[in-house]
Amino acid sequence: MIKTKHLYALLCVLGIALPYSQFIPWLIENGLNIPGLINEITASRIAAFGWLDVIVSVVVLFVLIFTEGRRRDIRHLWLPIVGTCLVGVSLGLPLYLLLRENARAPYLETQD
Repeated sequence: MIKTKHLYALLCVLGIALPYSQFIPWLIENGLNIPGLINEITASRIAAFGWLDVIVSVVVLFVLIFTEGRRRDIRHLWLPIVGTCLVGVSLGLPLYLLLRENARAPYLETQD
């Protein structure tokens, strides 16, 4: 059976690969066209719905990272923040969960 931390690591890889599989071709085709990006993000109500959902998810994730991460004394909390800013929640959340799992590992080993 796959260990939880390995699953989170795999989800980090997918969290980078899947979004960038769509963004990189768009970037190659359009360049760093910020107005064009904003235009496509808001092109329809359903697109705006998706992006507003993402923005709320980012805020919730940051609150989780800062509150639970500090309370549990998880190290390197800046990593999921940077990952979220560079890729999105699809990287930031599994990366935070991986850090949390790694912080729990010494405690779990002493309980066996």
